[in-house]
Amino acid sequence: MSTAQHPPGQARPGGRTARTRAAVLAAVFDELGDKGFAALSMEGVAQRSGVHQATIYRRWRTVEGLVCALLTERSGSIPVPDTGTLCGDLRTLARGIGAFYEDARNRAMIEAVVSAAARDPCAEEVLREFFDDRLGVAGVMVRRAVDRGELPPGTDAEAVVGALGAPFYYRMLIVRRPVDLELVEQATFATYAAAKAGAYVRTADAQTSEALPQPAEAQTGEAHTGEAQPGKAQRVGVQENAHP
Repeated sequence: MSTAQHPPGQARPGGRTARTRAAVLAAVFDELGDKGFAALSMEGVAQRSGVHQATIYRRWRTVEGLVCALLTERSGSIPVPDTGTLCGDLRTLARGIGAFYEDARNRAMIEAVVSAAARDPCAEEVLREFFDDRLGVAGVMVRRAVDRGELPPGTDAEAVVGALGAPFYYRMLIVRRPVDLELVEQATFATYAAAKAGAYVRTADAQTSEALPQPAEAQTGEAHTGEAQPGKAQRVGVQENAHP
């Protein structure tokens, strides 16, 4: 008989620990949908899940900890597509993101974690790790596109995926409006066009402040007169590649 010890929350994946975790996180998800983050409480989660409140406190400590665990749990529910083209992959992923956040509980979840991250270093770390992981996983789409010759060599995969997702979080968290199919198409088109134009290609100049004109140079116009300015070149490139 094995006597190996497991960290809390990871012991016996098919046993009581897994059932407890599943019940608690399902209760958190439903509580967020019914009441929102402001009314989320350990007591409410305990009542809905049937798990003793002391157990929940011992394992997750705070409601922020519960929501962060839920975010990690649900982060894999948006699959990374492989349609054979970058445009198809970006559109499919964008639709997956849009469908995910159509559920009010998922919106409440990401809003809660972002709010918690401003106050709680643990929540901040969870949020950062969540997005780092998603960017890394979804970046395979971009790397495949580079290998197929669809995108220029040196394209930053995580930057492309980040550009695709950014409009969704701006819409939800800043202007507080729902996501829709129009946003899906806009995010897909803009990201694809910019990536094709080379906007996300890593270059030595883009990684050093020395490539930027100093204030005196900008006033006299004496510096960089023979060089293309990256920002302008990228905008022109996007216009020239107007159709995916």
